[in-house]
Amino acid sequence: MPAGLGQGVILGIGHDICSITRIQNILETHADRFLSRICTEAEKAEASTRAHLATYVAGRFAAKEAVYKALNAADQTKMSWRNAEILTGHKGMPVLSLNGGCHDGLMSLVADGATPHLHLSLSHDGGLASAFVIVSSITGK
Repeated sequence: MPAGLGQGVILGIGHDICSITRIQNILETHADRFLSRICTEAEKAEASTRAHLATYVAGRFAAKEAVYKALNAADQTKMSWRNAEILTGHKGMPVLSLNGGCHDGLMSLVADGATPHLHLSLSHDGGLASAFVIVSSITGK
């Protein structure tokens, strides 16, 4: 770790893989219901601009599953799908933010005085979407 950043701790790691075809089949029969259950309003708005909706949604679905796995040491009883939001940021990089039960779960793992950090990588290939999440915290300067 570079000088001056303080002490870093990994709090959790999660990975998930999702079939894009499976998501496509769900979207063909239950698109509105599925998207309302899984996606935030901002994710639904972003999805509506995508040429490949199933690929976009499969990546978000995998990322949300990976979040739950990364937060497995926290109480997950109040976490829901829409408590994790994945939007497209600078240069197309996915940006993960947590709210509600997921945010509370994250904060229950972070030591006093530490700052939480969320790391997300998404990939799509061969009909699959994959997501890898690392939850960490940094203490000190």
